[in-house]
Amino acid sequence: MSDQDQTQEVTKGRLTTRTMAMPGDTNPSGDIFGGWVLSQMDIAAGICAGQRAQTRVVTMAVDSMSFIRPVKVGDVLGVYTEIVKVGRTSMEIHVEAWVRRSRIGKREKVTQAIFKFVAIDDDGVPTPVPAETDLPAYVLED
Repeated sequence: MSDQDQTQEVTKGRLTTRTMAMPGDTNPSGDIFGGWVLSQMDIAAGICAGQRAQTRVVTMAVDSMSFIRPVKVGDVLGVYTEIVKVGRTSMEIHVEAWVRRSRIGKREKVTQAIFKFVAIDDDGVPTPVPAETDLPAYVLED
């Protein structure tokens, strides 16, 4: 993908979290550790799934993880989420992580994945995800 094509690309979903990559998050090569990026994506996906389920949720699986570009110290990582499927007790969340290079520079997509969550009750037993029609209006707002 050329630089021109990259600047044309747009995010999918809503900005859910934003944080800055710090020196303590690096791997031995000096790039931000992929596990740190994955954990930021899991946090954002959990926020999205929990809001939709209106209850506690747990990560069940991560599918199709693609690391596209490295994250560097000082990059601002923005994580975007979008619900792509709702089952009886589960949800699939499309997650994209984008960086703003050196806090103010060019914006680039660095990774994406599908996270699967299950809604659970206080005892850890899977519980139905409410229908959209049963949700409070603020849950569905942008």
